Amino acid sequence: MNVLVVEDERNLADAICRILQDAGYNAEACYDGRSGLASARSDMYDAIVLDVMLPGMSGFEIVHELRRDRIATPVLMLTARTATTDKVEGLDAGADDYMTKPFEAPELLARLRALTRRQGEVVLDESTFADLTLDLNTHDLRCGGRSVHLSGKEFEVLEMLMGSNARVVSKQDLLTRVWGTDGETSENSVEAYISFLRKKLTHLKSCARITTLRMLGYRLERFDGPSAS
Repeated sequence: MNVLVVEDERNLADAICRILQDAGYNAEACYDGRSGLASARSDMYDAIVLDVMLPGMSGFEIVHELRRDRIATPVLMLTARTATTDKVEGLDAGADDYMTKPFEAPELLARLRALTRRQGEVVLDESTFADLTLDLNTHDLRCGGRSVHLSGKEFEVLEMLMGSNARVVSKQDLLTRVWGTDGETSENSVEAYISFLRKKLTHLKSCARITTLRMLGYRLERFDGPSAS
């Protein structure tokens, strides 16, 4: 699941992103209202975590603009305010839920799960791309009647590629998200796991392929022609 975090307190925004990434989600942050609105309008996200007090424009204004544009992405609003009138204003503007700071990570994750369930999403249990279905609980990858089990690192790499909406994912992003930032893992590890995944896609006879873009990274693409080697 792809989550947009719009929060002007950078330390908090980055902490929320880490919580979401540790839970297996893809998370990106914006630190002001106008860039947050632009990102939210891109239709790349399954849920939005939105602060109320933002520079440029408020969270109330952002969610109002999204609903006016008929963008139905679930919105969880964050605020340090506890007054009922503030919560009512956010919900009336079109937010789906409201959470008061400070909060615990389990509550944040539970509220996001509830939001996507109400929207009829299944991405919390499965991720799909082309003819592939990745079970986020068992780490099984299915295509048609075939299935393979992915190792932990294989799962994390493929989950990032499937969640990128056909955008390029750099080696550095994979190293940071999957292996951490301790500097002990080289780019050769990324290449090795990309190779493992390519072999499994071939075994599944999937039309999905992991394409290497020189100097940029990797992208999961659909090929409807004959299988590539």
